[in-house]
Amino acid sequence: MPKRALVDHRPWLLASAIAACAYYFLWNDPIAEGIWGILLKGGGVGLLALYVMRRTKGTGGAILVIALALSAAGDMAIELSFEAGGALFMASHGVAILLYARNLRDNPVMSQRLLALVLIVSGPVLSWLLSGRLDIAAYGAVLGAMAGGAWLSRFPRYRVGVGAVLFMASDWLLFSRFGPINLAPFPDLLVWPLYYAGQVMIATGVVQTLRADHES
Repeated sequence: MPKRALVDHRPWLLASAIAACAYYFLWNDPIAEGIWGILLKGGGVGLLALYVMRRTKGTGGAILVIALALSAAGDMAIELSFEAGGALFMASHGVAILLYARNLRDNPVMSQRLLALVLIVSGPVLSWLLSGRLDIAAYGAVLGAMAGGAWLSRFPRYRVGVGAVLFMASDWLLFSRFGPINLAPFPDLLVWPLYYAGQVMIATGVVQTLRADHES
């Protein structure tokens, strides 16, 4: 079984990592300009969605695939229109919230509830402080709800929950490009690695739980 999994499924995860690394090192290179750079950028999370599709069954896996596919579309669309990309990411977060709401942890302790509340509140607040834009603050509210939901879900907290926090940190660095606080060079260096690492942690953590459900 492990050998078959490696042959049939893990190459999608490896291909995703290769595409993501290639984009990171080539994004500012003329070779990645135009449609090829856009497709390479979308390939990182798009191939991650294929990995999840091959590794899961049922409604939970399908919801995660949709969320990742919307994120991949957002990765590509944002290269053409910041607003269009943001709308796709907001839709992706909405789908992820549905996944986490369907998989809430039984009786989370108070510290877990408080941290989830901090994530929910900090989403719009820090998004607005860093960008100075109300539309980005509105997006941040959905982002915060996604991260809070991930933290309260039954999925591995230090993989899925932390992955969602990395996703938030990536977006906050991105938003700082619009606001009064100059965080250069950190946005250029860290937005993509934090975002992609967060997506991988979310995807693999959810897959781990859903596969355990199916095998039990």
